[in-house]
Amino acid sequence: MCRWAAWSGAPKFLEELICDPEHSLIHQSRNAFSCKTQVNADGFGLAWYDSRKEPCVYKDVRPAWADANLLQLAHHVRSPLFLAHIRASTGTATSHDNCHPFTHGRWSFMHNGQIGGYGLIRKRLDAMIPDHLYQYRTGATDSEALFLIAVGYGLDHDPVGAMRRAVQDVEDVARTHGQLPYMRFAAVWSDGRHLFAARYASDNRAPSLFCRSFVDGTSVVSEPLDEAPEAWTEVKSGTIVLLADGYLEEQRFNASMVSAA
Repeated sequence: MCRWAAWSGAPKFLEELICDPEHSLIHQSRNAFSCKTQVNADGFGLAWYDSRKEPCVYKDVRPAWADANLLQLAHHVRSPLFLAHIRASTGTATSHDNCHPFTHGRWSFMHNGQIGGYGLIRKRLDAMIPDHLYQYRTGATDSEALFLIAVGYGLDHDPVGAMRRAVQDVEDVARTHGQLPYMRFAAVWSDGRHLFAARYASDNRAPSLFCRSFVDGTSVVSEPLDEAPEAWTEVKSGTIVLLADGYLEEQRFNASMVSAA
């Protein structure tokens, strides 16, 4: 499983989430607490927004703690909205194209979880990606496939509904042709203004997800960044958190509520 952190609010240096906290993302890359994989060393990635609509992305296959360029970027880059991810592969290769976040146009997406029996259903999932989007399928992960399916379902005009439908339809394929667990999903996606974070599973073992509001914004993470866990709110399974312009809202995100159109 992977670890990630996202920020939405006043411009903040990336290092304030990635490097500085006592249980920062870099610390988690070697010593994660809330997942079955303590070491997350199969690459990392950043996506941040500034004056352009599209995010800037930096990825590498090295462990996060071993990349001096990451430390330099995190020290100098400040952004009002950014995503950071450290990867622990669930089966696909350690490669640049398999590192999160994934992007398309103004959208960025990162994921922690799995689709049961992905190797058995990969071809079926690829077929669910519209032809005009398939050229952007550069990697081999289930996460990228899920993201592009959601883009095809209309992420631009319905970012919650499109992701719900994508999760539901992929889970349905896993139930029919894959293996347990059919769907475990904790993800963040953003268009540069809004940030969405959801937690869901087809069983009772949804990947962890926490959020914490500060005076100048909100952080959404896989696990708390410090030793004050009571300051962080655990997002319930089947819930989506929406952030925009300093406003936080929670809604239900039960993929089983959605039937394929």
